[in-house]
Amino acid sequence: MNIIQWPSPNFGPRRVGTVIDLVVLHYTGMETAEAALNRLCDPAVEVSCHYFIGRQGAVYQLVDDGARAWHAGAGRWGAVDDVNSHSIGIELCNSGPLNALPPFPHAQMTALIALLAAIRARHCIPPERVIAHSDMAPGRKVDPGRAFDWRWLGLVGQSVWLPSAPGLGADQQEAQPFLKRFQRAACVFGYSPTVADDAMLHAFRLRFAPGRLGQPLNHADVSQIEALSGAYPCIDGGQNSA
Repeated sequence: MNIIQWPSPNFGPRRVGTVIDLVVLHYTGMETAEAALNRLCDPAVEVSCHYFIGRQGAVYQLVDDGARAWHAGAGRWGAVDDVNSHSIGIELCNSGPLNALPPFPHAQMTALIALLAAIRARHCIPPERVIAHSDMAPGRKVDPGRAFDWRWLGLVGQSVWLPSAPGLGADQQEAQPFLKRFQRAACVFGYSPTVADDAMLHAFRLRFAPGRLGQPLNHADVSQIEALSGAYPCIDGGQNSA
């Protein structure tokens, strides 16, 4: 694929002993690609990413894979708490809440799928380690947001997806056992045990069940996260993973 070189000065060395074993997806939350690229290359702002994908599918490389781009910030996935050292960061041009969460165009998603396939092959990254910014920073970040099509990404093998099971009626629910089961399975899947319960549930639903956002925890959430944790337990692949 054609990749436009657009160097950013905002990067540093990865932590010694780490390997690249995660990909983190973001939206820019800005009106235009030009504004986003300018920000990602502004040394005063101190943010960047490895790759940027425009709405028409143009792919830019801002930081070399071997360097530590500044895209993830505070947060963790599984045992990894220096996500920047372990990950490749991809920013998708999308204005997010500025324009009522617009969809991600077909050309942009097609380019993302091709880019992910190349990155994953190059670094031997399994599909379950392609995650949302909101996954590793629940309560702090919500991107790439509820409009992003994780199902499509999962169906083509570039992330993971499992459909929701039917929920139970309110009289069949036991809230406290559900909460404990959800917490346990979510942490096995990779969510941090230090995150507040509501933030963890919100992050999970942003990715796997946006139609249930705002509802109380229910059987559908528990069955879905238990299926995901059973199929894709978070196993950190690199040395010095913390």
